[in-house]
This record gives sequence, structure tokens and C-alpha cells, in this order.
Amino acid sequence: MTNVEMPEYLYIECPDCRDITEHDILKGRAGKGNITGTFRCGECGRVFSDTVRMPETLKVKVLFSDGDITETTETELESNEILAVGDEFDLDDGRSVCITHIESRDGRRGKKFQADKIGALWVKQFDTLHVKVSVNDGQKTYSVRTDADPDDEFTIGSVLSFENFDTLIHAIKTRDRLLKNGSAEARDIVRIYGKIRKKRYEVLDLDEDTDHDGFVFEDGGQDS
Repeated sequence: MTNVEMPEYLYIECPDCRDITEHDILKGRAGKGNITGTFRCGECGRVFSDTVRMPETLKVKVLFSDGDITETTETELESNEILAVGDEFDLDDGRSVCITHIESRDGRRGKKFQADKIGALWVKQFDTLHVKVSVNDGQKTYSVRTDADPDDEFTIGSVLSFENFDTLIHAIKTRDRLLKNGSAEARDIVRIYGKIRKKRYEVLDLDEDTDHDGFVFEDGGQDS
């Protein structure tokens, strides 16, 4: 008889959370396509006994975007995994990607699906991010970008150096809030706001930023 390898955890529905969450397998016995055992919810801590189906390995279509180029590939997922927009994972060739859109098997778009309901994933390169920076010179605001790794930190009060000028970071907009102090990782940043600190050429050569999310620079003067 072939021994069935017991996984360390499963994604199953929690009786208390009423949602599919990650559960530790405290003890269990694997049968044909199922596990009978005791499970603990990683969200609320509820411990209960049940018989649950073993997950299947699925191949899911992946559309990888890099600039103007879109490449079609696929990835393997466990049937009971939960995927959401913003999740990061590695493709089989080692490229780090981030999920931008999810489409279900019946064509619906959503932010979160169980793997066995997913028809396709849209992803973008995530080993190097192009972080938006709005730079203010006292009269106008210009748009530039800086490259960063996902876990690179940007801190209020620090200086970003570009080829022809520096800018002092005054604020950072993340997915959740606007920071006036502290720091944030590049993966969470929507936009950085800064002021010209050392000007080495006319910033009028830059593209004017008309899409800076309504942010108002408090001090109209130029930092020196």
C-alpha cells in the first residue's frame, strides 16, 4: 500500500470564521483522497476534528506582463489555496511576480478566489519595482520614477538621489494611508512626495505631474 504524504497545513473552512483559512494539522490519518484529523485555524485558533478532502494539484494559466509585452505561461497550485490581488509568488523559472487581476473559470473578475475556481491570473514582474515620485520645486510638481526591490524601505526625511538632482521625501502614500513620518516598503507604496533639495539642472525638462492624487505640498518654498 502506498503511503500518502501528510501536508503540514490545509486551507479549509473554519466553523467560527465562516471562511476558508489556513489550518495546522495537529494530528491526522490520510485516507483515499481525504484526511481525518484534528485541525487548528490559523486565524481564530479554533480547534476541531473533521474529515476533509486532500487538495489536488492544478495547472493555472498565467498572463505575465512586462511593459508592452504579455507572455502566457502557467503555474501549479493546490486546489484549496486562496489567492488574492497583491499576492506575490515565484514562477517556475524563478521570476518573482505579483498578482494584478484574477479571473474565475466562469469569466468573473474578483480580488480573491480559491485556486480551483480560478481560470487565469494576470501578473507583473515584482523583483524590480518602478516607484512613482512626485517632485515639487515650489511652483510646479513633476513626475519621476525610482527603481527599487520590493522590500526596500523609503523613509520620511531621507534624500532620494537622481542623476541631475536630489529630492527630500516629505510624505509617502501607501495602499492604506498617507505617511508624514516613519517608513514604508516599496511593495506597499503608491507614490512618494518630495521637494527639490539640490537642483543641478532646470526641472522644467521633466514631465509635469498632473496625477499626484490631490496631495498638497505644505511649504511653497524650495528646500536647500
